[in-house]
Amino acid sequence: MFWKDCCSLNRPPGDACRSFRDAGFCLAIDDFGTGYSSLAYLQRLPAQIVKIDQTFIRDLTIAEGPDFELAETMISLAHKLGYRVVAEGVETAEAAAILKELGCEEAQGFWFARPMEADRFATWLSERRKSARPVLCAA
Repeated sequence: MFWKDCCSLNRPPGDACRSFRDAGFCLAIDDFGTGYSSLAYLQRLPAQIVKIDQTFIRDLTIAEGPDFELAETMISLAHKLGYRVVAEGVETAEAAAILKELGCEEAQGFWFARPMEADRFATWLSERRKSARPVLCAA
């Protein structure tokens, strides 16, 4: 019944999202910066997380230039508006380090691990917790 109440086609999307948030769900704006994930969503949707699309992260290798400026700006804007930030598509140590320096709370991508089944993930996580290398994961 909860799902039906929250997702009624007669309700604006923001209302449905607020119902989920009020029920304890953490909401994210996915693929931020591309397609339908526009700046307007930062004003209208009651999300707690902004996930920056991989197209802005994939080539982030140095702390200068357009890729860096866009990542820095999006992270700063999201923080100023009270969002946590997840970077998608982190594939290098350089990108992970730059994002950490910029204050990005979480990251996901091949630098950390390839997609895996749940049982393999449990083993992988246990092994990482024993190692000295910090792990950043997106929820």
